[in-house]
Amino acid sequence: MGIVNIEDELHEQLRRAARAACRSTNGQAAFWIKIGMLCELNPGLTFQELVARELKAAGVEPTAEAA
Repeated sequence: MGIVNIEDELHEQLRRAARAACRSTNGQAAFWIKIGMLCELNPGLTFQELVARELKAAGVEPTAEAA
C-alpha cells in the first residue's frame, strides 16, 4: 500500500463523495481510481456500462424489480 498526495480541495470532494456513497474515504478513492483506469482502457464505454460490467464480473445479478 502506498500514499498518494492530492490537493486539499480534491480531498474534500473525495470525503463528501464518500459520505454520499456510504463508502470510506479510502474506498471512494479506490473506486474513482478504478473507474478512471477503466475509462482510459475502454474509451468507448459509458460509466453505466463500465459499472454494469464490473457488477456482472463480481456475480451481482439484477433483481426482478431492477430488470
